Amino acid sequence: MKLTHSVAEQIHARLIDTLQATALQVIDESHLHAGHTGASASGVGSHFRVKIASPLFTSVSRVQRHRLVYDSLQDFIDQGLHALAIEVL
Repeated sequence: MKLTHSVAEQIHARLIDTLQATALQVIDESHLHAGHTGASASGVGSHFRVKIASPLFTSVSRVQRHRLVYDSLQDFIDQGLHALAIEVL
């Protein structure tokens, strides 16, 4: 994963690609968590809110929907994504 684009842009591209998102918003909320455990020193890139709709979510449970999102972003989590709030549209 190259950091030529913001983490939010990379997450957006990944979710469009892997989950065929039909509606998607990726919001960096890291600045709201400054000083908290897991917050980045720069105030960006550690806490995100994702609002997403995907045809892959049809007929699957809420837990399965969240698992699909987390699985798609596992390498981001491995590299420091600390918190991810998911809102399925």
